[in-house]
Amino acid sequence: MTAELLARSRAGDGEAFSQLVEPYRHELQVHCYRVLGSLADAEDLLQETLLAAWQGLVGFEERCSLRSWLYRIATNRCLNWLRAANRRAPVEASHLPVEPPGPTRLGEVTWLEPYPDGLLDGAFPLEPGPEVRFEAREVISLAFVTALQLLPPRQRLALILRDVLGFRAAEAAAMLDTTEESVTSALKRARAAIGNGATTGKRPPSPNSDVERRVLDKLVDAWEEGDVQGIVALMTDDVWVRMPPLPLEYQGPELAGRFLAAVGWREGRGYRLIPAIRANGQPAFGLYQHDPCSDVAHIIGLLVITLTGDEVSAITRFDNSVIARFGLPRTLPRPSHSLTRPS
Repeated sequence: MTAELLARSRAGDGEAFSQLVEPYRHELQVHCYRVLGSLADAEDLLQETLLAAWQGLVGFEERCSLRSWLYRIATNRCLNWLRAANRRAPVEASHLPVEPPGPTRLGEVTWLEPYPDGLLDGAFPLEPGPEVRFEAREVISLAFVTALQLLPPRQRLALILRDVLGFRAAEAAAMLDTTEESVTSALKRARAAIGNGATTGKRPPSPNSDVERRVLDKLVDAWEEGDVQGIVALMTDDVWVRMPPLPLEYQGPELAGRFLAAVGWREGRGYRLIPAIRANGQPAFGLYQHDPCSDVAHIIGLLVITLTGDEVSAITRFDNSVIARFGLPRTLPRPSHSLTRPS
């Protein structure tokens, strides 16, 4: 069937080409997302990849698999994009309506976007390559995608191609138009910076498990009651609170609590949290703020919660630019009964 579709595609049959590349579409998009950290940019790069593949199909000599050939195109499109990535304009903390406490640090990955789990179907190969070092759940997490963004482009891609996707050194070298020795060197430096895939300490609870539900129920109750100390009590000692595209990052329960109290609950503000599609394999909630002049609440962002064991190890708040992908309404009526919990 693939040979037939390939022949028809080379003859100019667009429908055949769509069928030919469809099995790889989702995993190519996730590949671009890992490299770029932005779903919007990944969607653009996927379209560029498929267009280049359509235009270059006559030159596909079948010396490698179609999948490897498509990954080579996507990888080079990502490299070209990263060379022009300096166009990103920094975001100033002055966008906040109040003066926040001093942050632990200013984050560098202000362009980070969440990836809806609903788009992950078909995103992972049925048979991972022999060199895979990381678990599928780990390599889509916000922490992992953020860490990748801090690597130089070729180190980033060497790590993704070898340790995440499991391509052999020769395959990765062909995709990067370089030597195996260069890939091995880049991979060694990337592993030193990001870790080698070994899991240490407590792991996140299983999705939708009793442990996860219990922690999230407590978090939702505390958030909606304005109980900042209740939120803080759920945090790990090294918890992070982040809010891309703002660069402010707060570490530790004490500083995170001061930030939430000063910015989140100023002037008696109240909120609702509504379960959303999971993001990057992690629980997510629409964050709604009560309107003091009406009986509605307006959405002001998306919260993605990272759990370690039975504690909250990170809260990442994204702005309204991402909510359309998560099926959340813009407004909610004021509830007259208790909220439905995540399931």
